[in-house]
Amino acid sequence: MSTAVVAGRPAAVLTLPALPALPALPARFERVPAVAAVALLPWLAILAACHETPWVVLDLLEFAALVSLDALLRRRSAAAFWAGGAVALLLAGDALADIACAGPGHAVIAALVMALCVELPLATVCLLLGRAALVRR
Repeated sequence: MSTAVVAGRPAAVLTLPALPALPALPARFERVPAVAAVALLPWLAILAACHETPWVVLDLLEFAALVSLDALLRRRSAAAFWAGGAVALLLAGDALADIACAGPGHAVIAALVMALCVELPLATVCLLLGRAALVRR
């Protein structure tokens, strides 16, 4: 018996709701994940030299997710939607952890600036890129 019919009923078809219209990102934004991944490499080297293992692992996950998102965007895969979400989740978590673990004074300010100027805008771009890949399908 086919898996499409169970107990005489057709299988439910998963449909996504219509996505609201958002302004489209320029095509040059599709290279942002690759550029961000390359820009992350020197920071990974610094963290590794300082023996900051938990942060190295988190940033390696971000690197892998950014490279995966870039590869899926190049292939015009609908899976880029999920990769964009994964990258955004990792970046938002990293920003939150940086702020929560920062010491008092300048360290908190540096963590906030990094979160607001780099990590969260990059997370937003990755979400929009993933969404655009789904809308194109």
